Amino acid sequence: MAQLIGGLATSHIPAIGGAIHKGKQNDPYWKPFFDGFPPIHQWLGKVQPDVVVVFYNDHGLNFFLDKMPTFAVGAAATYSNADEGWGIPTLPPIPGCPDLSWHLIRELIAKEFDIVTCQEMLVDHACTLPFKLFWPEHEIAPVQIVPININTVQFPLPTAKRVYKLGKAVGEAIQSWDSSKRVAVMATGGLSHQLDGERAGFINKQFDLQFLDSMETNPEWATQFSDLELVEKAGTQGVELLMWLAMRAALTVSASGVRKVHSNYHIPISNTATGVLALETV
Repeated sequence: MAQLIGGLATSHIPAIGGAIHKGKQNDPYWKPFFDGFPPIHQWLGKVQPDVVVVFYNDHGLNFFLDKMPTFAVGAAATYSNADEGWGIPTLPPIPGCPDLSWHLIRELIAKEFDIVTCQEMLVDHACTLPFKLFWPEHEIAPVQIVPININTVQFPLPTAKRVYKLGKAVGEAIQSWDSSKRVAVMATGGLSHQLDGERAGFINKQFDLQFLDSMETNPEWATQFSDLELVEKAGTQGVELLMWLAMRAALTVSASGVRKVHSNYHIPISNTATGVLALETV
């Protein structure tokens, strides 16, 4: 059976891609954020995942307001990105893992998740930037991917409880996959931020730190909140923390729990509270 080795999470702000492209990692504005990654680079060099299942939210490149699935799973052999207007260089196609994709799709449908299956899928910065952050020495990270898109853009959103159940089902499916490959789960987005409206610039440090702590000690903590409560506490775009919740729920299938490899929290970058986290199954 496949081995679920751990989870990763990071913010995916487009400006991060611009900073990487321009070599600004050591600029005073950016250094506190990028300094959170070297310990995780070392861990990834040790555990060397073969496949990464990515929980992310599309920003209009593949899905738009006229067709916005609640959950969508990629089942493509490769995933391409395109110019989104942020000045971020496009990357070569990222290799997929169709065998795991179809296993996940079958298992999720068997557990009554109504998902959209995508045999062709564009992926935007929410999916591509994390791989440049976690594997900065590679043009394309040395892994295959399975992207799982979660709607955090258009209401009604999936509830935190539903996302948690999805993540747990994904973790169970990974463990039942008939493969010798090593699999990690990744979350991308957040943390608290709001980019528009009367609360533009809103950041909730206290809530973010409680949420980060819960990722290690109490993974179901955020499921107590409704979608509107999460918007109130984390901001309109801060509901991207649902991806972190799915990632953490996937790791609950580890009978021995998890240990924190490293985490970092920094505010603000582009009006966003940024976080990075790595957890290892034990």
